Amino acid sequence: MKKYSLSVIMAGILWGSMGFWRRTMDVMGLSSFSIICIRCGFAALAFVLTILFTHRSLFRVALKDFWIFIGTGIISLLFFTLCYFQAMQMMSLSAAAILLYTSPVFVILISMPCFGEKITLKKIIAMLMALGGCAFVSGIGSDTAISGLGLLFGLGSGLCYGLYSIFSRFALNRGYSSITINVYTCALASLGSIPFILGSGQGSQLLIPFATLPDFAFCVVAALITCYLPYMLYTYGLSGLDNGKASIMASIEPVVATIFGFVIYGETLTLLSAAGILLVLGAIVLLNLGKQQQ
Repeated sequence: MKKYSLSVIMAGILWGSMGFWRRTMDVMGLSSFSIICIRCGFAALAFVLTILFTHRSLFRVALKDFWIFIGTGIISLLFFTLCYFQAMQMMSLSAAAILLYTSPVFVILISMPCFGEKITLKKIIAMLMALGGCAFVSGIGSDTAISGLGLLFGLGSGLCYGLYSIFSRFALNRGYSSITINVYTCALASLGSIPFILGSGQGSQLLIPFATLPDFAFCVVAALITCYLPYMLYTYGLSGLDNGKASIMASIEPVVATIFGFVIYGETLTLLSAAGILLVLGAIVLLNLGKQQQ
């Protein structure tokens, strides 16, 4: 289990840096949908190149299974990213990331009827600890409480992100590799964002990354660090862990997001938010105590 757990944790660390990349691309003049299109588009290209240089048979997908990739690409990645980016505009990076990690609650509850995963006492305690951490870091009940709309976007990102684990499990159970899952996930998410971009009259934004070499390099690196690598690592980790455990272990992201917010943007780290982070980390530790189980 060690390599699968490490893969999930590394994915969470990479995702934790998303706020920095997202805010910098925002300064470049890119809207949320444009960032989704560019980030997922470059990541999809990276997955295509990976397949071309490894096993081209990984492109093969049965038509009857294509709904799964619509689930991972459109229902999960596209709408999760949109909700998450909107949440980051309405609150601190750490609060947005913690709300994103209400996803284990959705994953655990959905995985029970869909895949027969047990809801153990350990999972329940870890889930409650994670929820408590979300409340503390979000400032619920304090002077820094987020708006209702911000909370809605944050929880929406948690639900949609959680659905990635659900749809990916269906794909893994049908024999698809993590690379196959993610090449179609990223491609569909990128293509799915285009109607929204054109509909809002922002089509010209798609040319911004190609304006200068530094801008192009920044967007490519952002796609590799926040999309290509973490999704490949997480999906690989998911192949050796149950959905609930993997989703909670990836909660290392809020810790990284908080560090970025504190160090780079000078966001305040209060005792309440620190307690929330400890609760989330405690949930991760709890799930890894004792006998290692899927």
